[in-house]
Amino acid sequence: MSIPPLIVTTARFGWNWQWNLLMNGLGPVDGQGNYTRPSSQHQKELVPSKENLLIRSKNQLPRLLIGRSCPWAHRTWIIHELRGLKNTLQLMIIRADHNEGRWVLERPWLSCKSLSDLYKKCEINKSNRATVPVIIDPGIEDHGQPKILGNESAQLIKVLNKWPVNHETIDLEPKTHQKEIQKWGNLLQHSVNNGVYKCGFARNQQAYDLASKELFNALAKIELSLSKNGPWLCGDKITLSDIQLFPTLIRWETVYMPLFSCSAIPLWKFPKIWEWRQNFMSIPAVEKTCDSLAWRKDYFGALFPLRPSGIIPAGPDLSEIVHSSIPK
Repeated sequence: MSIPPLIVTTARFGWNWQWNLLMNGLGPVDGQGNYTRPSSQHQKELVPSKENLLIRSKNQLPRLLIGRSCPWAHRTWIIHELRGLKNTLQLMIIRADHNEGRWVLERPWLSCKSLSDLYKKCEINKSNRATVPVIIDPGIEDHGQPKILGNESAQLIKVLNKWPVNHETIDLEPKTHQKEIQKWGNLLQHSVNNGVYKCGFARNQQAYDLASKELFNALAKIELSLSKNGPWLCGDKITLSDIQLFPTLIRWETVYMPLFSCSAIPLWKFPKIWEWRQNFMSIPAVEKTCDSLAWRKDYFGALFPLRPSGIIPAGPDLSEIVHSSIPK
């Protein structure tokens, strides 16, 4: 039985109206339908001294709170592993509650069950979004006032690179490459890390086309640089630039290509990027931070306007994607 054209037209108009209404809450846009990431009030970073941290018990140490699926938190997790910070900074992985639309703790901490409760406990204005990553210091005294030591990823990757440790470790922002790292940071943040969201949350064809073009132009620049100056973005050593790029590109086939329509060019068409990703993933400390099933569950399960059915699709095996050779 065919559906009358009037019903089809009416249903399509009604769904489009409702979809835009839902998307306005998920990903606000400008007047042309281009996604604009919501601004949030970040707390000024505060770093305890090495002496202060080393006299604390394990329960008194500051904690880095992350969500497995969040790419912005992923970059801080990688630094935590690469620099071996576990003796001076505890890692806490929290869970996304799809029904309530918030981050919740697996076990209560500081008498709190959710991230928003922790923000309130730290006396942060309730109008502030409770986001990850965030570093929270419970304080040395049992009933002291906990503080947020930083809650913005671009800020925290620099903080974690200087975080006190009691052993020799790597410097991911050497002075010789600071200008180059800043240059890459600007390109990656706007055109790649945020660029995939511009594609996924674009409200019309023109906005999507513009975002897709910007994204793949940036990948072309990365490919060219790696071919001339590799194996890493700043030459022969891993820096903050590589850590900024990796969480986005490792989610490519499992999330951003199928859900955000980042599909104009398959990633294997960028052979130097493909090799770079393989090399990065081969580092054991990095590989342990990657959980493609958690990514798919949170992205496809939580972003209701983009996938109304709530179906979480089967995804390719991450190790096969990363370690396979480029198709011929």
